[in-house]
Parts: sequence; structure tokens; C-alpha cells
Amino acid sequence: MNVYINSTGHFLPGKAVNNDEIEDVLGLIYGKKSRLKKRILKSNGIVQRHYAINNQQQTQISNSNMAANAGVSCIEKSFIPMSKIQMLSCATSQGDLVLPGFGSMVQAALNLPEVELHTTHGICSSSMMALKAAYTNIKCDDVDNALVIASELTSRLFKSSRYEQVESNKIDFNAEFLRWMLSDGAGALLLENRQRISGKSLQINWIKSFSNADVYPVCMTVGTAKNDVNNKTWQDYETYACAEKAGALLLRQDVRLLDNIVSVGVNGFLKLISQNYVRPDEIDHVLCHFSSKYFKSKIFDMLETAGISIPEHKWYTNLYERGNTGCASIFIMIDEFINTHDLKSGETIFCMVPESGRFNCAYMHLTVAG
Repeated sequence: MNVYINSTGHFLPGKAVNNDEIEDVLGLIYGKKSRLKKRILKSNGIVQRHYAINNQQQTQISNSNMAANAGVSCIEKSFIPMSKIQMLSCATSQGDLVLPGFGSMVQAALNLPEVELHTTHGICSSSMMALKAAYTNIKCDDVDNALVIASELTSRLFKSSRYEQVESNKIDFNAEFLRWMLSDGAGALLLENRQRISGKSLQINWIKSFSNADVYPVCMTVGTAKNDVNNKTWQDYETYACAEKAGALLLRQDVRLLDNIVSVGVNGFLKLISQNYVRPDEIDHVLCHFSSKYFKSKIFDMLETAGISIPEHKWYTNLYERGNTGCASIFIMIDEFINTHDLKSGETIFCMVPESGRFNCAYMHLTVAG
């Protein structure tokens, strides 16, 4: 049973926000401009992004409604109505609610009746986990189609008021770092067990992932305070207000560990080559979710050292114009790629999604169907 991506869509909230406008939206912390912003933006190369909050830091659209909008965009370009969707598989880092699952909220927003439902929770690679769940369901002939949606609304975590609640009045680099890295958006893919008669279809050849959580400590986290040695989580404080004052609700990135993501991604690629899943010289296009321009050159250098380099002209990214939208990034990237390229039958696309949460990396191999 072959599985095809037959339609794609995405949704980006609000207008594009350039680098000079970021603090107009997220706010100044204690009324002061950031000393780190220019340094981090220069490194990541992002020049514009989208936020679901306005200049008063009020949420304009929920995460589940962004996901629903991406789903509608995808289905409107397909040959089946929304009512015929048999499975809904959703991914996000943080839903609007702690409970119920994100997929339930998206299903309600889409008004989908009696679908098989799946939700994956994680960081960047959770979209690929949601995709694989849908892929395997179709592969084993359990359903004929599946709508897969990934959505992120991180801007709510970066409002200046969040940082000003911290008791120490000092914002450490790891807590501020992601403020200039992440933004909001949603992407969707429609999977079916037959290719389109007309239009573009991408056959999914395989999806693989390798987690290294047994090797590395946590690198990206929400829910624990800085340098907490007692394994105290945000739910262990006397009140949620106490957790916020301790800084346990800030999104942090341990930048000292971050460079490991490159070796994790390249080592996984080497493993796929050794297991005969892929040959570098037979890859026509590479869609890699690297979170920063800084990592692109490091990936290239490591691939060249390993003797498996792929020419730069084969690589595609929309990071600089769309921003880093976490788990939604790869779906938004696929949508924009296939709609801006004249793909030929038989061309291959290699997708790679490294995740720095605790170093998981997911890969996918596609072939343009004839």
C-alpha cells in the first residue's frame, strides 16, 4: 500500500514582523531594549516572522484555530471534502489547554465527525511523529486518508510580562535566547492511499527517527527553574504563581549543549546510508529544518568531512522569511517548496528535522509521483 502527500497548506497569523518590530510586539523587559537581540538575530539569519499576539500582547487567534486554518487551506486544494477525512493526526509543543489533547481541540475547530484521532506532544520533530502515525495507518490499510497538522503558538511565552514575574529580576541568556528564535504558524498535509490523477503527488518512501535522550541531558525545556538540582517541576510548587516567580515557566535553551544537534543529525544520516535507506548522490532536493543559519554551515562542514556532502543548490529553506515555527516548520516548508518548484516525476526529496529538546532527529524520503 503506497502513501502519498496529495495536498498541502499552511497558515501564518498576522502581518510579517521584521527584526526592528519584534519588541513592539513582544514588549520591552523592564522597559529596556535587549542587548542580545542583534547578536542572536545575526546568527540565526531570520529577517521576518509572524506572531499570533498583537502589540498589546493579546492573543488574536488560538493555536487550535491556526491549526484548523492550515487544515482548511490544505483540504481546499485537494479533491476530497473535509467530511471524508478518516484520520486527524496533530502535533504541537504546547496546546492552548493542558487537557484535553490538542487533536481534540483541532477536530472541534474543523467540525470533523468521528475521525480516528491522534496527538503527538514534543518539540520540532513531533510533526514527523504525527505524520508517521498517519502514514502507518494508511500503510496497513486501516484508513484511506489522513489529515496531518502541526501548529505552534510560542509568542505567548515571550511576552515581557512573563519575564517580569521572575523573582530575581534577572533574565539569563538561556531564557532570553529563544525569544529571538521562535515564532508562530501552522502547516498541514493530506495523505492518501492513491496519487492524484492531476497535480502534484509525493510518494512517502519511508519515515525514520533516532532519539538520543539516553545520551544527552535536556537541552530545551519549559517547566523547571534555572539550575534546579532537586528535579522540581512547575507542578511541584505550592502555587503556579510560585512556579512563575521561580522562572519555572520560562522556555529555556541550554546553548552549551546546542551544537550537539549537528552531530546527532549527521550521525543519523550516516546510519540511514549504512542501512541502505538512502544514497546521497540520488537525492535531488533537501528540506532541512535547521533552526538557525549558524547551523547550516556546520552541517555542510560535517557532511563534507564524512564524505557525504550534498551540493548547496539542492538545499531549500524558508527559515529567513517565515521564521522558526518549531514542529510546523517542515510542513510549511513542504507546502511552499512544492508550490514554488517545477518538480519532475521521479525526483527525490530528503527531509530532515533535528530536535534539540533531548536530541531526537527525524528523516523522511519522498519521490515525486508520475
